Amino acid sequence: MIKFDDIGSYPLPKDVGKDWITEVIKTGDKKYFDIVRNAMIQKIDSGIDVPTYPQFQDMTKQFLEIINAGPLEELVLRKNARIMELIALEDIGKEYRKKTGNMLNVRVCITGPIELYMSQFGGTTYKDILDIFATDVDRFIANSIDNAKNFIITTISIDEPSIGINPQIMFSDDDIIDALEKASETSWSHKIDTEIHLHSPLHYGLICKTRSIGIIGVESAANPSYLDLIDKKDLEDCDKFLRLGVARTDIFNMTAVLNEIHGTNVWKDPSRLEEIVTTMETPRIIEKRLDKYYKTFGDRIKYAGPDCWLGAWSTQELAFGLLKNTSLGMKEFSRKNKRRDYTE
Repeated sequence: MIKFDDIGSYPLPKDVGKDWITEVIKTGDKKYFDIVRNAMIQKIDSGIDVPTYPQFQDMTKQFLEIINAGPLEELVLRKNARIMELIALEDIGKEYRKKTGNMLNVRVCITGPIELYMSQFGGTTYKDILDIFATDVDRFIANSIDNAKNFIITTISIDEPSIGINPQIMFSDDDIIDALEKASETSWSHKIDTEIHLHSPLHYGLICKTRSIGIIGVESAANPSYLDLIDKKDLEDCDKFLRLGVARTDIFNMTAVLNEIHGTNVWKDPSRLEEIVTTMETPRIIEKRLDKYYKTFGDRIKYAGPDCWLGAWSTQELAFGLLKNTSLGMKEFSRKNKRRDYTE
């Protein structure tokens, strides 16, 4: 079975801005936990099998502010390497278990060592600093596992969108592999599905050589040609799997199409924006997209869901509609595939 997950980002509620989020986090205001819980409930209600904690904070600052609280040459204390959103999920986990009798499965996304390094040092090659970042990432993972009491961490995603895109990365392949293995050592040792979230699979061969990462995430709904770069045999030979995007989230490109069709600015007309989920990214289109990918990669696909950048969408209601369509499309794919297997 291909599991339905999401990357993490999600629109903020109406009248809540990024500046407010930054301020309440600094002051420790518990209102932020309510926003996280409400978004997570929406994800669960949409049908996601393994939802990611809502990623409202900046993906690098969230971790760097904790890491940089001490001297850079020193490792972050494990007790301080905490993802605060996971604290908010404890109550959600309790409610979910009470309601369903099952533990909630959660996907945890953590910005990877290459991404953290590039945000601070750009095109340099201080391997000792990269190794510190890698170990820091592993400590965030270890802390998350240690403190998950009311939910199960099913997937750890190390987010590395720069790999394959940013030409400033000057580290050797061996250095990158070594850093990724350090960063994912704990998740691998706990036998948790460990994924790397890429935007381009150009250098997926690096991940094939990375022992501790088993799943390669690719933004494939808006860019299906990316999958032409991946050879299924490589995945089989290295026992790697894929996490594929099967629902588009590139809302600015999609609204450009709607603007052309209607000769208007659909951002000013919410009823027109609804066409993204009523006519463009429908369950049928998502199901057909996944079926096409499955014909190429078969059981090498382990997870699927929308591409990232869902946080750029205008409202939570519209984003929920896409998640719901993805759930329906994937269920229809599963139903047809089971029937096909039975017939054969």
